[in-house]
Amino acid sequence: MAIEFNASRGATLGVEWELQLVDAETKRLRQDAREVLAAVPGLSEAQEMPKIRHELMESTVEIVTGICDTVSEARADLAASIADLRTVTDPRGTALACTGTHPISDWRDAVMAPVQRYAELVEQMQWLARRIQTYGVHVHVGVRSAEKAVPMVNALSAYLPHFLALTASSPFWSGSDTGLASSRAIVFGQLPTAGPPHLLADWGEFEDYMETLLRAGTIRSIKEVWWDIRPHPDFGTIEIRMFDGIPTLREVGMAAALCQSLVELFDHQLDRGYTLPSPAAWVVRDNKWRATRYGLDAIVITDDQGTTAPLRDELYELVHELEPIADRLGCAEDLKVVSEVLDHGAPYERQRGIIAAGGSIEDVVGASITEFREDRFVNPREVTHAGI
Repeated sequence: MAIEFNASRGATLGVEWELQLVDAETKRLRQDAREVLAAVPGLSEAQEMPKIRHELMESTVEIVTGICDTVSEARADLAASIADLRTVTDPRGTALACTGTHPISDWRDAVMAPVQRYAELVEQMQWLARRIQTYGVHVHVGVRSAEKAVPMVNALSAYLPHFLALTASSPFWSGSDTGLASSRAIVFGQLPTAGPPHLLADWGEFEDYMETLLRAGTIRSIKEVWWDIRPHPDFGTIEIRMFDGIPTLREVGMAAALCQSLVELFDHQLDRGYTLPSPAAWVVRDNKWRATRYGLDAIVITDDQGTTAPLRDELYELVHELEPIADRLGCAEDLKVVSEVLDHGAPYERQRGIIAAGGSIEDVVGASITEFREDRFVNPREVTHAGI
């Protein structure tokens, strides 16, 4: 089975950001994406690539960039879509927010979007699909050839804990603290074709594996392979899907900068004849779990012999390594947000800090709305003292 890879001209960017529709008064999800989308000026669901669109649940809208060359261009694209959305949501008393799960609302109250392929997914997956009231960010980075895509996916799999821990934002599920940094990683990861990527040798082996899945009836399209990192042949990209819901545009820029810088690094290394590192599958699975459970406090495995190191230390070293590349790409300031997250707390830490400071779970939702609206980190004491 030949799968055409529409190669990109370089490490271009595309970002998909799944947003919550939240009742500004009750702080619970509103199931009215259809009405919101119908009212957005100039938006038509019939458009081939609408920048604002449905997702699985009626509590969700997704904003999508065009093909961008820089992180700043992607941020500006997302900001323009948010401005368009707000012309509809603000008068309705609907707030926008993004965390990996909604801290309060129960998945059993969710309404599925009126999209045929989503109805088919629910029919096939049943309970697994009905409870996916989760939110994430996907970053596409352009790759110049199919031959580079699989080695890059393998190399990027070593950074699953880095991607997840920095953005983990779903410690709460249906009003309870799960004890995890990211409950979304568990909920979404239970789908049969989700989870860490299969570490394959080359593009030919990827084609053979996809053909086997199709022949077996496991999937009907390769788009149903929801790996945490996957090649996207139609777009000519690698899609990094490991990020939890990200509360601020600044942190979305951070995630995009990390991805673009790493892909650019690997592209140059392949051009120079290097073989990219490929961690053992057990290391990838174990490290993902460690970040899911402990977030930035995870002790991650750094080689196939079981050597470990604090993830925070690994992140500081990664930023230092990527700084020259990010500077050339024009996203050095976006990459520096990693250090701010390490200093001020990842989203799951900021949320738990509100509860520890005496706030309520409704205050947690209110803070996420403020973070999204004002594009800044909310200090837990600010919530409990000012009543955000």
